[in-house]
Amino acid sequence: MAGEHPVLETHGLTIRFGGHVAVDNVSCAFRPGTLTAIVGPNGAGKTTYFNLISGQLKATDGRVSLFGEDVTQMPAPQRARRGMGRAFQLTNLFPRLTVLENVRLAVQSRSGLGFNLTSMWAKHVELIEKAEHCLHRVALAERRNTLAALLPHGDQRKLEVAILLALEPEVFMFDEPTAGMSVDEIPVILELIQQIKAQGDKTILLVEHKMDVVRSLADRIIVLHQGQLVADGLPAEVIASPIVQEAYLGIIKEPAHA
Repeated sequence: MAGEHPVLETHGLTIRFGGHVAVDNVSCAFRPGTLTAIVGPNGAGKTTYFNLISGQLKATDGRVSLFGEDVTQMPAPQRARRGMGRAFQLTNLFPRLTVLENVRLAVQSRSGLGFNLTSMWAKHVELIEKAEHCLHRVALAERRNTLAALLPHGDQRKLEVAILLALEPEVFMFDEPTAGMSVDEIPVILELIQQIKAQGDKTILLVEHKMDVVRSLADRIIVLHQGQLVADGLPAEVIASPIVQEAYLGIIKEPAHA
C-alpha cells in the first residue's frame, strides 16, 4: 500500500544553462510503495531532473526534500547516506576491481565500515555473503571474479544495479536500466525492479523510453517536455492524453472535418 506522506519531493525545481532552461519549475511528490515512470522525448530534461534530485547537479531555483528534510544543498554522497540510491544511464563502476569487489565495497560502505580494505577477515565473510546474494539477484554470480572493465555493457549495467541493491536505499532511481542490454538480459532487471516494488515500502523512480516497460511496471507516469511537467497520472490516462500523444509519441490528431 502506498504511504500517505511523500518520501521525496521537488518544489519548483529549476536549472538554467546560460539562456536554456533545462528543468523548469517542476514540483512533484513521490510516495513509498509506488513506482513512478518519468517519460518524455529526447532532450525533455528527464536525466537532468534525476541529476538535480540525486545531487549531481545544483539547482538554479527550487528545493529537493527527502523524508521532509531539505537536501537541496547536500552533495550526492550525503543524499545517498540518507537513503537515496541512483543507477546511472552510463555505468559508474570501479573498472580495475572484480565484480565481487565492486559489490563488496558497497556492502561495506552500507555497513558503516567505509572503504577500509584491511578490516578483519571475520567481517569480510559476512560482507562477501551479502555481496554474493546481490550478484545472484542480477544473475552475475558466475562473473564474480571478472574485472568490471572486462564485462560487456549489459553486464556492467547489471553490476551497477547489484551495487545499488547492496546500498539498500529507501529511494531507488533507475535511469534507463535496460539500455544496451540484449533481449535475453532485460527480463532479469525488470523482474528485479518488480521485486523491489513488491516489497511495498520503497520509492522507485524510473526513466525509461520503452513504453512496454513503462506499462508493465509503473503505477504512475509523469511526462516532461521542454523541461516542464506536462502530465501526471495513471499510466492509461497519461498515455492516452493528447499532449503525450503529440509530445512523446509524435502523434498529431487531425482536426475533425465539418
